[in-house]
Amino acid sequence: MSALSVRLPESLHKYAKQYAALEGISVNQLISTALAEKLSALATEDYLELRAKSGSRKKFDAALAQVPDAAPDQWDRK
Repeated sequence: MSALSVRLPESLHKYAKQYAALEGISVNQLISTALAEKLSALATEDYLELRAKSGSRKKFDAALAQVPDAAPDQWDRK
């Protein structure tokens, strides 16, 4: 485990304390979890961008051509 000193605005620190208390966890745990969630979102974005680069319009059109031409179910209409 490593330590990291972070400077926070008082208002953000106040909210962090409040939400940590509501969740029954420490401020450190709240910040660690929030950072993990943010890093996961960024990694997912990177992964999707990488996958998108390997796609092609030709492959998309070929896959779409295999979908039957049918009206959507009643519950799926706007």
